[in-house]
Amino acid sequence: MASMPLAFPAAERPTPSVPQLTLVPAAPRPEPEPKPVRLSAFDWSIVALAERDSLASLREPGRLARAMEMLFGLTQPNKLANSRSETLRRVAVWAWRRGWSIPRSEIDDFLAAGFTLDQLDLIQTSIAKSRKTAGERRRGR
Repeated sequence: MASMPLAFPAAERPTPSVPQLTLVPAAPRPEPEPKPVRLSAFDWSIVALAERDSLASLREPGRLARAMEMLFGLTQPNKLANSRSETLRRVAVWAWRRGWSIPRSEIDDFLAAGFTLDQLDLIQTSIAKSRKTAGERRRGR
């Protein structure tokens, strides 16, 4: 026996009305303005004082150096009491003595102390400009 499909009369059903959606493009978000890179006046004074320090001031004195200090009254530059300031001084000494060639370990310590790479770049750029103007003054330009 074959079955025949049952056909029901088409009942009129109302079609639901769908509201028309209008797509409005989102307004472009303005990019946040970058914060200016800054150092405090105290930090800049540390960078300026580091100009007089040598790379030897970054090393721990050995037994012989301590004995010479005691015998002849030689003194090493004092470390700064604040570890953040000492880290800044160390980076500034490297920048004054070696320009852009600062050991990675010093940069890592600098970042760990709460400074940024932008601040490091600012310090190095400032020192480079200072060297350039000092050289021009010596040459009489």
